[in-house]
Amino acid sequence: MIKIHSCPKGYVTDLDKTCTPEETVVKARDALAHSGKRILAQTRRIDTGRLGIPVYMSICGEDALDIMPTRKQMGKGASAPQAEASALMELVERFSYFSFWDNPENFQPLTWSQAREAFGDRLLPISYMIQSVADTVSEDDAARILDLLPWRFAPVTDIGAGQEFMAPLDWFKKLNEFNGSSAGNTLEESMLQGGCELVERHVCAVVDRTRQDTPSIDPASFSDPVLIELYEKFTTKGLKVWLKDFSLGLPVPTVAALVMDPATFPHKSEIVFTAGTASSPEKAAIRALTEIAQLGGDFETCSNYEASGLPKFIHPDQCAWLTRGEVVSIHSLPSNTDADIATELLNFCARLKDQSFAFFSVDTTVKELDIPANYNFVPGFLFRERTPMASLGLFVGRVLAEDVDPEEALAGLEVLQEIYPDAHYLPFFRGLVALRQGEIDQAASWFARAEPLQPEADDQGLAAFYQAYALSQQGQWAETIPHLDRAVQHCPEVKEYFNLRGVAYFKQQEYAGAAANFELALALDSGSAMDLANLGLCHKFMNNADKARELLGEALTLDPSLEFARTHLSEL
Repeated sequence: MIKIHSCPKGYVTDLDKTCTPEETVVKARDALAHSGKRILAQTRRIDTGRLGIPVYMSICGEDALDIMPTRKQMGKGASAPQAEASALMELVERFSYFSFWDNPENFQPLTWSQAREAFGDRLLPISYMIQSVADTVSEDDAARILDLLPWRFAPVTDIGAGQEFMAPLDWFKKLNEFNGSSAGNTLEESMLQGGCELVERHVCAVVDRTRQDTPSIDPASFSDPVLIELYEKFTTKGLKVWLKDFSLGLPVPTVAALVMDPATFPHKSEIVFTAGTASSPEKAAIRALTEIAQLGGDFETCSNYEASGLPKFIHPDQCAWLTRGEVVSIHSLPSNTDADIATELLNFCARLKDQSFAFFSVDTTVKELDIPANYNFVPGFLFRERTPMASLGLFVGRVLAEDVDPEEALAGLEVLQEIYPDAHYLPFFRGLVALRQGEIDQAASWFARAEPLQPEADDQGLAAFYQAYALSQQGQWAETIPHLDRAVQHCPEVKEYFNLRGVAYFKQQEYAGAAANFELALALDSGSAMDLANLGLCHKFMNNADKARELLGEALTLDPSLEFARTHLSEL
């Protein structure tokens, strides 16, 4: 069980830490160098210097690349040492997280009933499982649902209660992905940071779904010299900055920041929207503004950031709602400050408990590194990327449909049908199982039945896309187009829909139509090597040889394994 120890702050300039960023950099580099693993290849500063706000990148070494899906991490801060420390600790956090999940010795695979027999009162109360997705099923039905799959049980600590439970940790991983992972100079520092990030994602999800009016923060109320200087670094360059109070009554303050540069938008920059959460309002604002600098590429580099906790706007009209709301002092936001990080952590947990939430943590520290790391979760907290229609049945059904033997999956879906007779997702999952069985016509029929039942446009788009995908498996390319048109109409921000529609046109030798769709896919993800290569092929067959060479070369620079692109480039 995780024990909380006193953790006095040793550095409070731009963030609250137990030691200076310079000390963190030295400790992290030393630990990485002596770990016996090739985790870090290098760090480097990547900002252009226009804003004077440093941004660092840490590049993964070979051992990190073996278990991590990303090859680089970004680091932010008001000073260069803090930004480098952030990039290093982000690498430690992710390497620790994926190393933990990669080790089967950390888990006991059991069904819920087996776990109840094995752990007794040490089993996480099933009420937390129900709360995690705001379901309304009874505890008996919840147990029936959870018994349809084996889960990976591991010890977790309720930090506020000081009590250890055995929890199906992969359930929370499925809900939150790696949201909630953290690292720090101490376990207390790591856990508080992880808790703040969970709050940030939760309140951002709520605001994004409700588009409610929230207070606007008056920059004239700033008193922290670091925050004042950061804000001026944007405004003196002519950038427009809006700061919003997204705290929503949670125990720690969240400041959202929206920034755009009228001089460089849209040809060299994007509208950047993000948020920061910390124990004090001004530290939260510092986190938000340094995150803006990290994502914005100095607003002159044509960077294309990937939206996560908040949506990405492509036109100022889309974010006009953020300019509403009363103007307030930054000091009106909630505060959770203390000279000791452990006290802040325990107060955070106690105030969450008052709102019927519990903060759980798992120690994921890698022994060879000995840099404290955690995985944290709060049952009931939201995550923008998670569907608003979440339920135990939906997530269990998804696993059944995607990963379990088809016959067993169908039996499990029958159980879910009994508990959720009108569930919108069951026809879609039956379609996935039929697809895995090679029953293409049956799969297309299930997806067609599912589409009008979906309550969200995103899910309707997915059902339409899968109808097209099923037909594509039979080479019926012309027939896929109407379904893909609907998918795009339902959800115009999914690059895969444009990609498949581009392939469908290409297969029919309609190269101009194919090129238009690959360009739309690249507008959503400019770093998609496959779409660049596909677009290059279109230009080759339209006799635009120079453009084809350029695009195929760019694709191979991004992904040298694309042999078909290399073949066509060689032919050119």
